Amino acid sequence: MKEMDTIGFLELTSIAKGIEAVDFMLKAADSTLLMAKASCPGKYYIMICGQVGSVERSIDVGVQIGGRYVVGELLIPRVHPSVIKAINMSEIPETTKAIGVLEYYSAVGSIIAADYAVKAADVSLIAIQLGTGIAGKSFVVLTGDVGAVEAAVEAGAKGAKEKAMMINKIVLPNPRKELVESLIQ
Repeated sequence: MKEMDTIGFLELTSIAKGIEAVDFMLKAADSTLLMAKASCPGKYYIMICGQVGSVERSIDVGVQIGGRYVVGELLIPRVHPSVIKAINMSEIPETTKAIGVLEYYSAVGSIIAADYAVKAADVSLIAIQLGTGIAGKSFVVLTGDVGAVEAAVEAGAKGAKEKAMMINKIVLPNPRKELVESLIQ
């Protein structure tokens, strides 16, 4: 597999236009498709990876093809590897001293916030949920020591401020195991 130092993400409001954009994006540059899927409420998400120049070119082409249907885009060079792993994948940590949640109106917000959060403090990503079944919203769940979670949530919120509208953010010390389990179902 190619070097995954950069990810690119597009969020569109048309499924058909999203499918068309994926084809053009992959033909435009040497990028690898990580995800292309329809989601609620009728959105289409595209995530690619590769080297910076290739991902930039692919995203530019996707934005051009997607036109007025593009509602979110991002490019993250040197993305933290746990961000890719946590998108729509979940695992329950053995211990949770605290959890933090960042909630956004778009998928782009959670991806950006997760990358900033995990780079800012010693936390682990539990999940990044993107839109499916939650009306196009998204959220990040992370865990660690209380101070680290507080720092990570603040860093994530600040980092995504320019690109996405946050709904809410919380930090819960000593959450019950049942609560943590319910977050990843």
